[in-house]
Amino acid sequence: MAKRIKAAIVGGAGYTGGEACRILINHPDAELAYVHSNSNAGNYLWEVHTDLLGDTDLKFTDALSYDVDVMFLCVGHGDARKFMEAHAVPAHVKVIDLSQDFRLRAASSIGERRFVYGLPEANRDKIRGAEAIANPGCFATCLQLGLLPLAAAGLLKSDVQVSAVTGSTGAGQKLTATSHFSWRHANLSTYKNFTHQHLNEIGETVRGLQPSFGGEINFIPYRGDFPRGIIASIYTECDLSQEEATELYRQYYKDAAFTFVSDRNIHLKQVVNTNKAVLSLEKHGNKLLVMSAIDNLLKGASGQAVQNMNLMFGFDERAGLNLKPLAF
Repeated sequence: MAKRIKAAIVGGAGYTGGEACRILINHPDAELAYVHSNSNAGNYLWEVHTDLLGDTDLKFTDALSYDVDVMFLCVGHGDARKFMEAHAVPAHVKVIDLSQDFRLRAASSIGERRFVYGLPEANRDKIRGAEAIANPGCFATCLQLGLLPLAAAGLLKSDVQVSAVTGSTGAGQKLTATSHFSWRHANLSTYKNFTHQHLNEIGETVRGLQPSFGGEINFIPYRGDFPRGIIASIYTECDLSQEEATELYRQYYKDAAFTFVSDRNIHLKQVVNTNKAVLSLEKHGNKLLVMSAIDNLLKGASGQAVQNMNLMFGFDERAGLNLKPLAF
């Protein structure tokens, strides 16, 4: 049996850190060496992530060790770059950052280390040879998966209209006015209309595949009154028939480990608690409607980060990620 790699998590007390713990504790090819947290040092992981009771006796630590093969940065936006600037992470330690700090090309390097944008459906070969990964944003993942086949075929010819709703875990663990249960329950609202930060990384990927695309991606994000998942409706002008569009998407994703095209209308429970993305297509007049759904904490964050780790180390891409959907 091949030796398992050692993995570390920095910032392990939040939502993405907890999801990374859950996956890595049960990963067949990786050992969770330690979980770093300044505020929880000395506490058992299960005292913070209570579902892990009986799964691990690891304690959080405030000490860093580089006797690992890969380090996941599950810290806040802005803090990952500060961490990399403050700590001389050796070249032998691969880094997977879940913040937005290194996603854009202009910000993708620090010192000698260059971060590759970690969307496997677009960059699988680059990820395999990468020393550092910038894990995509959750909305960015969901929306890009809906657009990649059209962009790769040069078929985006007009503005793209997007509405998407996300669960409350997308706002992070820190309590805010709009994530409080009594405000969020039985409520719906939009935010960052046309200005969401994930549009920048979406634009770079789409125009990287189709440099001629000069349209706008008009994005209206919604806060949903459920904990996790993203479902997006994406439509744009398209000359393809329903059958041609479906074949285009199926061919593009035929080798994808987790992205699937459905013949039926999709819903969130198909993806929640999994690393899957599911898509469906409908043609209405000259417009193509693409529905896209993911779990924001898994395919939109920690699951995709482990998928990237699997690619970087030559493991089965699905290792540790055969997760059961909720279904009901």
